[in-house]
Amino acid sequence: MSVVTSKHAEELAQGALELGVEVSPKQQEQLLAYLALLIKWNKAYNLTAVRDPDEMVSRHLLDSLSVQPFVLDAGDNWLDVGSGGGMPGIPLAILFPERRFTLLDSNGKKTRFLTQVKLELKLANLEVIHSRVEAFTPPQPFSGIVSRAFSSLEDFANWTRHLGDGQSQWLAMKGVHPDDELQALPADFRLAATHVLKVPGCQGQRHLLILRRSV
Repeated sequence: MSVVTSKHAEELAQGALELGVEVSPKQQEQLLAYLALLIKWNKAYNLTAVRDPDEMVSRHLLDSLSVQPFVLDAGDNWLDVGSGGGMPGIPLAILFPERRFTLLDSNGKKTRFLTQVKLELKLANLEVIHSRVEAFTPPQPFSGIVSRAFSSLEDFANWTRHLGDGQSQWLAMKGVHPDDELQALPADFRLAATHVLKVPGCQGQRHLLILRRSV
């Protein structure tokens, strides 16, 4: 029996509709194939603290897709820092096949999983990097740098400063609005925008903070 059921497929299709995100039949298939891999590998690799497959559609897939309008606005070359099990980078790479996504994580088990997803889903626009973020030196700055539950805003800014420039946008996906963390933002970063994310099926608060850097 498949771990991904028609119930999961319906929840994904309905949730995408509520988010206003257009998902083609092929993309729906890829997202569900990713979910199946995540469920399978999570047993051995501990990729996510969410153990229940029934919670993964809302808390992983729809949560990742909720930032779609802000990715749409911000260039073609993206970095997902501390990607872990691939959120939000893999759902976004599926949604935007014409853009490049680099998924970076320092945990070898997690990057092995991400590489497997890339191969099985044939995601040509995806690159997986096994490295500490401070040691990673890309050939050019990223147009967008996104993180989901990766670190404090201060650490996110400090650790990724060298990966963007004055044109880049930093997207930090958070739960409760992190007022304390904003107080500690480095002097060369500013909060450009805050958005409340309404994720179908998610009970807790979700916020997206968009940062810019003055160079």
